[in-house]
Amino acid sequence: MPAFMSGLSRLEKTLFRLEAQRACLAWAFEEIADRPGFVLELGLGLGRTYDHLRRHLPGRDILVFDRVNVAHADCQPTADQLVLGEIEETLPALHDRIAGRVVLANSDLGSFDRESNLAVAAMSARLLPPVMAPRGIIMSDLPLELDDFDEVPLPPGAREGRYYLYRRREP
Repeated sequence: MPAFMSGLSRLEKTLFRLEAQRACLAWAFEEIADRPGFVLELGLGLGRTYDHLRRHLPGRDILVFDRVNVAHADCQPTADQLVLGEIEETLPALHDRIAGRVVLANSDLGSFDRESNLAVAAMSARLLPPVMAPRGIIMSDLPLELDDFDEVPLPPGAREGRYYLYRRREP
């Protein structure tokens, strides 16, 4: 965590994360505009990001993964978009369908628990690369260690340390 973050309240940290996420999504939407492929959302939560994805990427194949569905009524994925269960099991189960075809993946699974974040980041770094398309983008609220990916500078409006962008290298 950057030094400036240590003195912030949870409200400020959350606000800066959401601002960074929105800026990163706007950037990513432009980057994938002319590229066919899947968009993945790891962590449905209350459905706010899913709602943003479907509004800005109409007609795009979006798959949303979470343990349970607690999304707001107006932020519900369709039955064919929602994949419930442990992500460590459900994402690999779709490998044959999506491998090499994911142009954008947003891993929004972090918490305020350091140990949990380390485990979640390791899981995301292990599960996402096999499904990503060449030049596919991974967004994450946690820093990831990814082979064959380059970290991408954050767009304007995204504070360092609140979101992370990675792009798969060309083979």
